[in-house]
Amino acid sequence: MARRGRRRLTRGMTILVLGATGKSGRRVVQRLRARGVEVRAGSRSAQTRFDWQDRGTWADAVQGVSAVYLVAPEETEVIEPFVSQAVAAGTGRFVVLSGRGLDQAAGTFGAGMAEAERAVRASGVDWTIVRANNFSQNFTEDLWAAPIEAGRLALPMAEVGEPFVDLEDLADLMAVLLTADGHAGRIYDASGPDALTFAEAAAVISRVAGRPIEYVEISPAQYAEELRAERYPDEAVQSLNAMFALMRAGHLATPADGVEQVLGRKPTPFTAYAERAFRGQG
Repeated sequence: MARRGRRRLTRGMTILVLGATGKSGRRVVQRLRARGVEVRAGSRSAQTRFDWQDRGTWADAVQGVSAVYLVAPEETEVIEPFVSQAVAAGTGRFVVLSGRGLDQAAGTFGAGMAEAERAVRASGVDWTIVRANNFSQNFTEDLWAAPIEAGRLALPMAEVGEPFVDLEDLADLMAVLLTADGHAGRIYDASGPDALTFAEAAAVISRVAGRPIEYVEISPAQYAEELRAERYPDEAVQSLNAMFALMRAGHLATPADGVEQVLGRKPTPFTAYAERAFRGQG
């Protein structure tokens, strides 16, 4: 498949990457700097201090910025004012990380992502939205890292597959969207090439790591109890259960072609991610 957006616009660009110390943001920063782009890495702990709840940090972050990689907070009320301030300061492009199936969620989760989509589409400047499946790296850096380390992954997922997307692919994709033309007004769904059930994913990790990892199917109510026992706030418990309800309904199960559309290559299989992340851990 032909690669879209071959003409790069990096000369003279400054790109603000929000969530620059997070899972996707730090990888996007690396990709952009490797391309010779001037990057403003924004977060509460990064070189450019940016705090969604401290509007006094916004002006310096957006000053002179050509494009913004927007990872939305859950607090919806701050997103439109930030987008408006960035546009007023000269930003001409937003690339938003969103969630696949969000249009099917009916407001049950991902309110921040939904508001970010709405705000950039109404901004009057170029925007591109990437709706991603669950990250492969959630097994090593986020939600499921501790259960995998403990050898027991218990989720309310049933036998529905999930085509996990590798964050390394996603970062490559975002770097293109931020620096090349041809993507304005587009929404890309991004996933891995194959859908695996969580039981299958746990089995792949177990085989590669050389240690037992058990997958246990539990009910949504049991899942909520386990999350609360781990001191998750009620809002997060409800949001995660809503996400799994969306996944069980099959809205995220079919692999998407966003990675191939933008990069001109197939996305990375889950097994390749597992080989990188877990080989020799047993």
